[in-house]
Amino acid sequence: MLEQLKEHVVQIAKEADKSGLCKHKSGNFSIRDKETGYILITPSGVAREVLKADDIAVVDIDGNIVELKSDAKPSSELKVHLVAYREREDVFGVCHTHSHYATAFAVQGIEIKPVVFEALVYGVRTPVAKYQRPGTQELANSIIESLSISDACLLEKHGVIAVGKDLVDAYLKAQYVEDVAEIAYYSTVLGGGKLPEAIPQEDFDAVMHA
Repeated sequence: MLEQLKEHVVQIAKEADKSGLCKHKSGNFSIRDKETGYILITPSGVAREVLKADDIAVVDIDGNIVELKSDAKPSSELKVHLVAYREREDVFGVCHTHSHYATAFAVQGIEIKPVVFEALVYGVRTPVAKYQRPGTQELANSIIESLSISDACLLEKHGVIAVGKDLVDAYLKAQYVEDVAEIAYYSTVLGGGKLPEAIPQEDFDAVMHA
């Protein structure tokens, strides 16, 4: 069932490891199939170098397993993905990463300021969803407000969520969040510990409507 989409999820998950957005078994990735509405998500605790299509779970919007060909279990953060899909009908791909620079901002509970125009890719802002224990419904619900503002948010003391029109789009946004976070970090160091000023929202608006 949906074998090509399973292979696509595996491909993006492995690329995320290679690019440094995730390490070893961390992070999780999913796609929502436009025809069936089913969600395909990476498993919990399976190293990317051995990840295969049979490890990708197919679930419905309530999290019930429709198909899973291996002994793997769906990601422990499945609830987060389900909330993203329920809240945003336009979303068909979700990335959850633990990229270092963005997660450093998440640990501090600091929104990554849009200091370069590339922040437009994910919606300018990266609101911080307040800390909740991983794997809980409380964590999943914490992203609701943030995803009404932007296509990316920080999970306090945890990592990053990025959503998109497909999984490639979500993955690209997760990469840009990390890039902007790295630039903001180095700018803070160069500025003697002072966070750089954000680009004014009206300038983003002008670019969007140009």
